[in-house]
Amino acid sequence: MHQQQMAHLKIDHIDFAYENGQTVFNDFSLDVQPGEFVALLGPSGCGKSTLLNLLSGFLQPQRGSIRVNANSVRPEMRELGYVFQSPQLFPWLNALDNVGFGLRMRADVGAVEREEKARNALALVGLADVANRLPHQLSGGMQQRISLARTLAMEPTLLLMDEPFAALDAISRQNMNEELLRLWSSLKQTVVFITHDIDEAVFLADRVVVLGKAPLGVQRTLPIALPRPRNHRDTRRLPQFHEYSSSLMDTISAPPTSHASPAQIAVPALAASHSSLLFESTL
Repeated sequence: MHQQQMAHLKIDHIDFAYENGQTVFNDFSLDVQPGEFVALLGPSGCGKSTLLNLLSGFLQPQRGSIRVNANSVRPEMRELGYVFQSPQLFPWLNALDNVGFGLRMRADVGAVEREEKARNALALVGLADVANRLPHQLSGGMQQRISLARTLAMEPTLLLMDEPFAALDAISRQNMNEELLRLWSSLKQTVVFITHDIDEAVFLADRVVVLGKAPLGVQRTLPIALPRPRNHRDTRRLPQFHEYSSSLMDTISAPPTSHASPAQIAVPALAASHSSLLFESTL
């Protein structure tokens, strides 16, 4: 894959409300550093999917700005790659043509280069040998890999992922988590990953951002200091993994706070053995 400048995402004091008057964000800010993996965690109705639509430029805030590398976001930005909750594959196209479909919209990519990029993307996700299969001939996990390959073929520097593995069985989901981390480590992309699964957020992320019910915004920001590379067998056995998960569960279960001041708090069990490990929180 061609190496581009890594994406720096900056959401600066945005307000957003739908036409019916429903306020989703009020003075919301978030800064995602180049190459960082950030998981957004929160209950239904906290605005996670609305936020992704704002990040992709399909919706516009009424106030504030959203920028990638100092440029205002817009749907056609080449830096952006979107991975949906379901694979969204064309049933009449084989795997190779599904992966290459987005490249058809690129005037600067000819047929030969399009096929080369599509084959490279299939190889990246470990599915080079299924190029000629139709979607119905593939498992759910393989279909989601095809969807991811289609996005990677466009060579984005910012991946926006909306619960992409939620519909998979537990084993396939774990495999896809590990596959995603492998690709992220190799391609150095910036990732914003939405999930309802606390353990998934802890396993994947450099930082977990907990959102409250709209329009409460960020309730907590939790850096994840687990060693990389990560795999489910070893990482989930670490005491710190369970401390992080329990701490996030406590945050989500606690009464929401609408006007909180920043603070530094430590998870007790972690603080005992990692005295320098502090968690940022707005609770």
